[in-house]
Amino acid sequence: MRLSKLMAERGLASRREADEWIEQGFVRVDGVVVATLGTRVLPTQLIEIEPKAQLQQAQLVTVLLHKPEGYVSGQAEDGHTPAVALVNAANRWEGDTSKIRFNASHLRHLAPAGRLDIDSTGLLVLTQDGRVAKALVGERSKVEKEYIVRVSWPARPEVTDLKAEFPAEGVERLRHGIVLDDRTLEPAKVSWQSEQQLRIVLREGMKRQIRRMCEVVGLQVVTLKRIRMGRVNLGDLPPGQWRYLTEWENFL
Repeated sequence: MRLSKLMAERGLASRREADEWIEQGFVRVDGVVVATLGTRVLPTQLIEIEPKAQLQQAQLVTVLLHKPEGYVSGQAEDGHTPAVALVNAANRWEGDTSKIRFNASHLRHLAPAGRLDIDSTGLLVLTQDGRVAKALVGERSKVEKEYIVRVSWPARPEVTDLKAEFPAEGVERLRHGIVLDDRTLEPAKVSWQSEQQLRIVLREGMKRQIRRMCEVVGLQVVTLKRIRMGRVNLGDLPPGQWRYLTEWENFL
């Protein structure tokens, strides 16, 4: 097995971090420094990390942004601005209780962990830490993502109280039984929050999943807002502003 892959599986670092540490000579296998990328090791071998690398890792930041509509989560596309452009000193929320001093180096390798569509809003996590990204969007991630979703009912546009009128079996199907791209989705938590708003909690994140789920049962998403990822809530963070994840917060 590649050394960097084994390090990632053990939760020591992301694959990118592992490669960087190997190149810098920060990794020992059974007491011997390994500085060659692509080195293969046995799953039972002892891996040790130099304190310098662990210090680097401790300095990585994670940012919580309240993404407004009109921004893409990742790289700029089709003329739309990436959400990371909002992460600057002027947009930092005054309610940020972390003691981290903003530095331009915090923008280096800052990437979304769990995207939001351009027309969706709410909690967007941007992180330099591969461990955070793996916890939130890795293949084995089971972290809950909670959304408030305003919907309409195209087949009955005259109905304003969907909570009372929309068939219960449709909501039950949203909870389990939806198939997208030939795959049965994992069970979801779905409940009415008001006459036209659903609360949906997922443990997975296919592209445009909630919008497509709603279409299957005859609903159309009007607005979609993510309010929680794991144990971290959007809270009072205003649209377009951001804060650092504090040292006492954890998604798991």
